[in-house]
Amino acid sequence: MRLQAVTLLWRAGIAAALVCAIGVLPWLSHTDPALTVLKARSADRDPTPEVLADIRAQLGLEKGPFRLLGDWLGGLWHGDAGRSWISGSEVTPAVLQALGVSLLLMAVALVVAAGTAALICARTLRLGAGQRLDGRRAGGGGSAVLAALPEFLTASVLATVVGVQLGWLPALGWYGFQWTILPALALGLPAGAVLGRLLDDLLPGAFAEPWALAATARGLPGRTVARGALRRCLPGLLPNTGLFVVGITGGAVTVEQIYDIPGLGRTTLQAALAQDLPVLQAGTLALVLLAAVAAALAHLLTRLLIGPALRDGALPSPHRPALPARRFLPLAYGGLLLAVIAVGLPRDPLALDTAERLAAPSGAHPFGTDALGRDVLARVAHGALDTLLLALAITAVTLLTGLALGLLPRLSGPVVDTVTALPPVLVALLVTAIVGSGGTTPALAVAAVAWTPLAAHTSALLRQERAALHLTATRALGAGRWYLLRHELLPAVVPPVTRHALLRLPGVALALASLAFLGLGAQPPSPEWGLLLAENQPYAERAPWAVLAPAAVLALLGALAVTAAGGVRRHKRTAAPEATDVPEKQSEPRELVTTG
Repeated sequence: MRLQAVTLLWRAGIAAALVCAIGVLPWLSHTDPALTVLKARSADRDPTPEVLADIRAQLGLEKGPFRLLGDWLGGLWHGDAGRSWISGSEVTPAVLQALGVSLLLMAVALVVAAGTAALICARTLRLGAGQRLDGRRAGGGGSAVLAALPEFLTASVLATVVGVQLGWLPALGWYGFQWTILPALALGLPAGAVLGRLLDDLLPGAFAEPWALAATARGLPGRTVARGALRRCLPGLLPNTGLFVVGITGGAVTVEQIYDIPGLGRTTLQAALAQDLPVLQAGTLALVLLAAVAAALAHLLTRLLIGPALRDGALPSPHRPALPARRFLPLAYGGLLLAVIAVGLPRDPLALDTAERLAAPSGAHPFGTDALGRDVLARVAHGALDTLLLALAITAVTLLTGLALGLLPRLSGPVVDTVTALPPVLVALLVTAIVGSGGTTPALAVAAVAWTPLAAHTSALLRQERAALHLTATRALGAGRWYLLRHELLPAVVPPVTRHALLRLPGVALALASLAFLGLGAQPPSPEWGLLLAENQPYAERAPWAVLAPAAVLALLGALAVTAAGGVRRHKRTAAPEATDVPEKQSEPRELVTTG
């Protein structure tokens, strides 16, 4: 109970610090809140000293940020989140309505994600149920392409083709269930592809465990064995599923913008841009509470699925057996990507030719031209240098951060839940307020949130590994904590988390692209891939090649990352040490060998 109370206080302190940081956001960015509010209310009105003084008096800005924050927190005890600085309406009903919209969209998107993940894992489940996985080769190129599709691009294509041209489904607004289908597809397909790849990575290890072999030998139906394998793998996936729940709810800003959906992510973004602090604070608090609920449900489900085995240290080893890797595919994908870059680099990405505006692909312009007549191949190739190198650097940093903090679940768990609740756009605004705008702002914003799924994955795998039978036996032979960490825990955890990080490499590039799409990343005339998509998206019907070229390169990057991750394997476990080989007591941190 004492440990739970400390964890609860730690979680509450992090949430309070976040809300306080948002409460002083205008003062951190050295902007005049009165001027920002005036522009949001009436852009045509002159910002005279009298007008600004009147707005300061209305909002009570003379009190200072901390007095305003205290008044706002005091009202929360009575369910009053204040009034909007822009519209003057009550904040609580508006935020609750936006939260309801986002929760409905999230629920439908999760159904789409679950169906996508089931399709990706169907072959492994079918082969594993009959113990026929020995000849299966590691794949995942198709799911990687799906995971690498930008949400805003998928949303735009679905809205244009399915909603406008074909007229099958409504593509704008929010008036009923039909209006949820297209945005849910745009959100659920990439999320389902990532979850499906993670689950497909765990299933072979479950089918290789003794219980599965014994069940097959006794003639139990394959469906029963497959259900048992799913039950065995879900605890390692539940933390990341909870992260997706929160990410879809608050991070669907671009999709909500495209479909004009009054969800919580869009409401929070608009409040952040207008510095409408009461709405921004209430929206952020709602996302933080949702993240805490999702984390608690994931923890409860994990306990229900394998709780006794975790407590008694009776889990079989969850290690994945080595599958024959397709070594040709990474070379083919990598060679194709390098060829595109090599052919495009000698070309000028800034050369304008208005006579060749939106020209179709030809010998002179293999990828066509954009709205200003610039060569798309040249812009894709030059943008690759910045996008790929930056995405690789961020992935490496987040992998190390996620592994390090994932080994300390009691410390990092509440931080993961809180950081996950923040849409990357809001993080970008916070980073801009603190360090200023510039080329490093998007990288810092993405790096600040991209480590959380890796830390959650590390903690989940570590919790199961510590409860494995072989670890109990090794500890009984006298192995110390550092020996267990070096020879048992890290070799079991690092490879799957590294594969996870590689799977998310295109996602990092997409996050940078999303910020550029919303105008918070690279600025023209930069050839950054996200900016290319944002600039050419309005011309997708007339010149689809201008959008498809950078999207195809992103998909190619995803396929390369997943097939290359297939070569990351756990080394063969060494034999347990003799009791005399290891000191009986060591002074390693207790956190590494206690459950989170």
